Amino acid sequence: MKIKEICPSVWYVGVNDRRTALFEGLWPIPGGVSYNSYIVEGSESIALIDSVHVAEGPELLDNISEVLGKGKVAWLVVNHMEPDHSGSISTMLSAFPDLKIVCNRQAAGMIGGFYKITDQERFHIVCDGDTLSLGDKTLKFTMTPMVHWPETMMTYLVEDKVLFSGDAFGTFGALNGAVIDEEMVVEPYFEEMYRYYSNIVGKYGTAVQKAFSKLQSVEISAICSTHGPVWKRDIKRALDITDRLSRYESEPGVTIVYGSMYGNTARAAEAVAEGLAEGGVKTIKIHDASVSPMSYMISDAFRYEGLVVGSPTYSMTLFPPINQFLEALKTREVRCKVFGAIGNHTWAPSPLPTLINAWAEEMKLPLLGMVKVRQAPDESTKEQVKELVDNMLGQLRR
Repeated sequence: MKIKEICPSVWYVGVNDRRTALFEGLWPIPGGVSYNSYIVEGSESIALIDSVHVAEGPELLDNISEVLGKGKVAWLVVNHMEPDHSGSISTMLSAFPDLKIVCNRQAAGMIGGFYKITDQERFHIVCDGDTLSLGDKTLKFTMTPMVHWPETMMTYLVEDKVLFSGDAFGTFGALNGAVIDEEMVVEPYFEEMYRYYSNIVGKYGTAVQKAFSKLQSVEISAICSTHGPVWKRDIKRALDITDRLSRYESEPGVTIVYGSMYGNTARAAEAVAEGLAEGGVKTIKIHDASVSPMSYMISDAFRYEGLVVGSPTYSMTLFPPINQFLEALKTREVRCKVFGAIGNHTWAPSPLPTLINAWAEEMKLPLLGMVKVRQAPDESTKEQVKELVDNMLGQLRR
């Protein structure tokens, strides 16, 4: 990966991963992902901010050597313990035998559990507001628990106003040559920021807001996340997206997620989409739950204001991919949606109104209407679609 100086004596030394198909074994990353690591060189000592996945450890060492030559890293700051960032800790200790690990007490316990590093002399434990002098550069540490693990923290380079934010403000997508947002087209990364936040951090909006409150008075010249670009020009946009998502504030638009075995529920879903479009809704995302990856369905449901879920009856319950989708939204505690539903059944009385109503009540999402299809759409379906669409249009921004 290209070595990049972020500001005087601060370098990007991260790596790309274009081989892994599923991040965390769950989320598709067709564009790859970057594991970002940074060197801060002070007049008296040098710190490495976060490491990388164990498989990329040798490349990280090459990058460090390219910056420092025979210089030695004295400190390894561990902002987050997830193994895509902590996996090469042992590699760093082998390369720099006198290295001290800078982390909080909870992270130190995890390092012992993951990597069997338990010698307390190896650790420099920090608490909220503590600082570490590198000579002419000062690192200040802010605890940000549950963004998105309990040990997470952020590191602020005081003199240069650089925030090393851990996973916060990160994105999926490997870096394609450029590192800093000023040197690239950023739109693909912002699209992936929505998916990254909703898939990985989504449940922890309250914790993210607490972290924001700690950053209110901090002047920031660059955000150096552990995934995706370094934000300089677009700091405000990166902060704004994360702020809105963590407050469960949606954008105008509707996400329609349906399951359909023989096309009849799909027809009803398409009719709802057509009605919403005629009513002036310009952003409509439609997913067949049997085909679309869960990752993208979650992202769109999190991002857009309206949500319509359609399901056929399957063994007297919800269609399995739809049930899985609703459970995923429950896990992320999705809120503040303009919500409608479609239910299809063939012979027995449908259980779907009861099941979907129960889910909506648990999620505190008022159900504005449910299109009930028996076997195949008919004239009554058209009337129900119009009623649902009208109800949703009365509450949607356009």
